[in-house]
Parts: sequence; structure tokens; C-alpha cells
Amino acid sequence: MDNHSLARRAMLKSIAMGTAAVLALGRIPAAAAAAAAALVPLTDADPTAKALGYVDDSSKVVAAQNPTHKPEQKCSNCLQFKGKAGDARGGCNLYPGKSVAANGWCRGYAKKPTAG
Repeated sequence: MDNHSLARRAMLKSIAMGTAAVLALGRIPAAAAAAAAALVPLTDADPTAKALGYVDDSSKVVAAQNPTHKPEQKCSNCLQFKGKAGDARGGCNLYPGKSVAANGWCRGYAKKPTAG
């Protein structure tokens, strides 16, 4: 075999592998969306939710029981929230396998750093 044939084979192999990689990467967002949909909504009956005072609506936090709560604090702007901006619900590092309401709140709140 001459060098030209070997170079051509290497190029074709690279193209095939690159195409396979692009196709595989194209499926990642769909897999991520499926994983997010598989999360079970967190309820106030969950023991960890009870311990951390989780509520689905930050405006309903009882101030006397949660003196550190501020009205602008919501799961959507918490460091632990794994959803995207605009999502109604998303995963949370504090509640593995569960989704929290973007407007929710718990005592585990930590402000997400602002970009810039």
C-alpha cells in the first residue's frame, strides 16, 4: 500500500469518528431533558424538606420560623438549583432525585453568584 492510500484511510476514519461524535453529542440535550423529567416533585412530606423548611412558594415562608428568609430569595436564584432560567421546576443539590419549584425556598438557600 502506498502512502496516499494510508492517508486516505486515516482521513475517512477521522470523518467517520467525527460524525459519530456529533451524532452522540446531539443526543445529550434530549437525555438531559429526559433526566429532568424523571425527577419526582419534592413535597413538604419529605423528611429533608421538613428539616429544611421547604415551601413551594417563597412568599408563604413563615417569617417567625425562618428569620433569615428575604422575599427575593427563591430556588431559581439559589446556588443549589440545577434548573435553567425560566424553568418552573428543576433539580436541587440538596434533594437528589427530586425537583423543586423555581419559586420555592428552604433554609439551605445560598445566593447564586452573579455573572460579571
